[in-house]
Amino acid sequence: MDNQKSELIEKIRQQFETAPYPRISLDQSPKNDYELLFIHNFLTPYYLKNQKVIKTDCKAILDAGCGSGYKSLILAEANPGAKIIGIDISEESVSLAKQRLQYHGFDNAEFYVMSIQDLPSLGLEFDYINCDEVLYLLPDIAVGLQAMKSVLKSNGIIRTNLHNSLQRSMYFSAQKVFKLMGLMNDNPRELEIELVTDIMKSLKDQVTIKALTWSHPEAGREEWILMNHLLQGDKGYNIPEMFAALKTADLEFVSMVNWRHWEITDLFTEPDNLPAFLEMSLPEISVEERLHLFELLHPVHRLIDFWCGHSNQSQPFVPVSEWTHSDWQVARVHLHPQLKAPQVREDLLKCIAKQRPFTISRYIPLSTQVPIEIESMVAACLLPLWEGAQPIMSLVELWLKLRPIHPVTLEPVSSETAFEEVKELLIMLEAFLYVLLERSA
Repeated sequence: MDNQKSELIEKIRQQFETAPYPRISLDQSPKNDYELLFIHNFLTPYYLKNQKVIKTDCKAILDAGCGSGYKSLILAEANPGAKIIGIDISEESVSLAKQRLQYHGFDNAEFYVMSIQDLPSLGLEFDYINCDEVLYLLPDIAVGLQAMKSVLKSNGIIRTNLHNSLQRSMYFSAQKVFKLMGLMNDNPRELEIELVTDIMKSLKDQVTIKALTWSHPEAGREEWILMNHLLQGDKGYNIPEMFAALKTADLEFVSMVNWRHWEITDLFTEPDNLPAFLEMSLPEISVEERLHLFELLHPVHRLIDFWCGHSNQSQPFVPVSEWTHSDWQVARVHLHPQLKAPQVREDLLKCIAKQRPFTISRYIPLSTQVPIEIESMVAACLLPLWEGAQPIMSLVELWLKLRPIHPVTLEPVSSETAFEEVKELLIMLEAFLYVLLERSA
């Protein structure tokens, strides 16, 4: 590594040594943050990649760039029984991460002071690697991806992200301003934070850089300035650059982490009635082109947050949309583990008792559209999933008991009708991974 890159890495290390990130109190727990747990559960990307359900016990999970350890804690909560390994170049951050996991009773966790490039020296391989808010700080993102790939098991998955150059452009402008002023020559501290605050507050509200980068409340503003206006090594990328780095590292794209928020048809007033040109062209373009078109039209995502894995290691599967009637008859239905919380079941029971819709998207809001609601009696047939995976036909039998008579015709509901209604419900829920569907071998 040349001197300039070494100096930059040292600046980044010093910044996080004096200001470990994130500044979240030691006693704060993510137990009730279903969406965060959903994202950090290894099962979520594994199912997207392989359409298989696995357990997380005995899995090896790496938090690469663990910071103060809050994401490590989320990984431990979301993946029961997994071994958590955290690394960071900041000794102070590693010390805080150790304290955090110990405080919350997770003994199966280890932390090391090291860089991502030095990962092979651990002599370990991982089922899942979480590299959150780190990759874009490295001098070469492809080198960082290759280092993680070198310790990734053959069917393992990496979650990582890059700052979006389109969405974050004004923050990069702000950083250039403060570099010109010499505020980022060394490790930014209290004085530099105070100077940034004075300068930004003194600007007119309509000045672009203030209007677009200065909306954070006073509480927590010091950390926010360090992670935005004064962030050492910060760089932005776009979707083609992300795919180019994956190609260089010989890694395969799996999915965006918040994939439902990258659906281009959601940008149109009538998604089912697109302009003719798009109606014809969208089905033909690649995933990369589709995502790039989204970010060009609507650059709202700060992070290009994605899952990837070894090339050509995905297990072949038949998409649910292509299942035959026979496939459906022998399918097994799982509730996503992060919805198995007792509070979710209790809320469902209350909705059933009061005959009001069950808003399942309240817990894991994966869609930018209207809330996902299930009519209370329909939702009741999902109750057995809190006990464990169920054959679809068991749910059909329960549905027939719950609604044996059609409410309009007053005729007995046939097994075929009940089957189709349950299938329609499961297809809708599987699109959001609220339920996971497996074909029998």
